[in-house]
Amino acid sequence: MHSLVAEIVCVGDEILMGRTLDTNSNWLSKRLYQIGAKIRRITVVGDELQEISSVISEVCSRKTNWLIITGGLGPTYDDKTLQGLALAAGRSLRFDEEAMKMVNESIRRRGLVYKGDEQSIYEGRKKMATIPEGSRPLPNPVGTAPAVLIKIQETNVVSLPGVPEEMRAIFDSSVLTLLSSSEVNVRSVDVVVYGIPEAAMAGMISELVEKYPDIYIKSHPAGHEKVSKVVVQFTGREKYAEKVDEAVSLFRDWLDKRKASYELVV
Repeated sequence: MHSLVAEIVCVGDEILMGRTLDTNSNWLSKRLYQIGAKIRRITVVGDELQEISSVISEVCSRKTNWLIITGGLGPTYDDKTLQGLALAAGRSLRFDEEAMKMVNESIRRRGLVYKGDEQSIYEGRKKMATIPEGSRPLPNPVGTAPAVLIKIQETNVVSLPGVPEEMRAIFDSSVLTLLSSSEVNVRSVDVVVYGIPEAAMAGMISELVEKYPDIYIKSHPAGHEKVSKVVVQFTGREKYAEKVDEAVSLFRDWLDKRKASYELVV
């Protein structure tokens, strides 16, 4: 059993339309994996209130430890993530003074000057500071919209901006600290093998999987311009982390007998 199970939900019509490439879930998956999390699912949903609310409710019904949402926190009409989050939590949206301070401080810090209708500008800022009741804002060190943290049933939900630079900055500055109490020991080693095709290693990898059922062992073809290149991944969590090096050693013995060229990446 994994003590930290996470899901990722990316919000945005532009992703579903193919206009924007979703790099957020890829980055988040790597960061979560590094601290030993098991990523159960990654879901993309459009800017539709009922769809957003529905997918959040589904994730929480699975008793996922952490749900990370990206996108839909901006000042415009189609930024509906916080509305969907409130609906899923069965709570109202409320104006949050702390969140408004974060918005104004971010604008001041970056020296931004907006020209246009002052009331419209204020309403846009107010929208970014209107969050679900019982949630708390997290500061955005590089952008304007704060992130939001809330607990729904047994699931900790963090809603982050969709702009990659903002999402990454908030995750590293605030979310990692929140996750640290759930962090588990993880050991991961990649063996990069040259000149032996994946099919030729399949039998040995199957033997290792049978011998070490609690370790994740998987081969990944990585290119064959001149010679084949295959990355064989070994990952163990918690009490199984110490078995990783043992499994890698057996695989290296197998490669050495065949005078294979390989390197280790830890």
